[in-house]
Amino acid sequence: MSGEQRLRGLNPLHLVASGAIGAAIALLIQAWLLSRGRPSLVPPYSLAVTLTLLAALLISLGLRLRRHMKKGTGAVDPFHAVRLLATARAGQLVGALFTGFGGGLLLSLLGRSVPAPIETWLPMLVTLVTGALLLGCAIVTEHLCRVPPGDDPEGEDGAGLATLET
Repeated sequence: MSGEQRLRGLNPLHLVASGAIGAAIALLIQAWLLSRGRPSLVPPYSLAVTLTLLAALLISLGLRLRRHMKKGTGAVDPFHAVRLLATARAGQLVGALFTGFGGGLLLSLLGRSVPAPIETWLPMLVTLVTGALLLGCAIVTEHLCRVPPGDDPEGEDGAGLATLET
């Protein structure tokens, strides 16, 4: 690795911490709303649609990059690969945050003596699921940005992330 920095995958502890922060934010918002006598926060379905569209976009761009990598040398724009890698990592953090947020919203309903109606808990569950979908798609996209073994220009063993030489 002479003069070249290897990029490593996102630390799973950062994803867990991001999810915990999302859950804490949701619990604090729900506690504040309930202390004021207001109804629970119910996320709109448009949030779930947006998270799903982001996940689909990440996967499609990752597959497109992988297809260009298989074409051969010179077919991949390194700036595009680095931007996609950064977007995939941001998607992981956002996905973990919204997964935790949806989980925190659902967790706030457990302490109630009267069960919440489906109109309340279903959007919270959908937020949790689509946040997890975005997280999973971002992890797959980060994996798609890896240089396959044997394609490494310096002949090193093992697969690494697509890097930009400095």
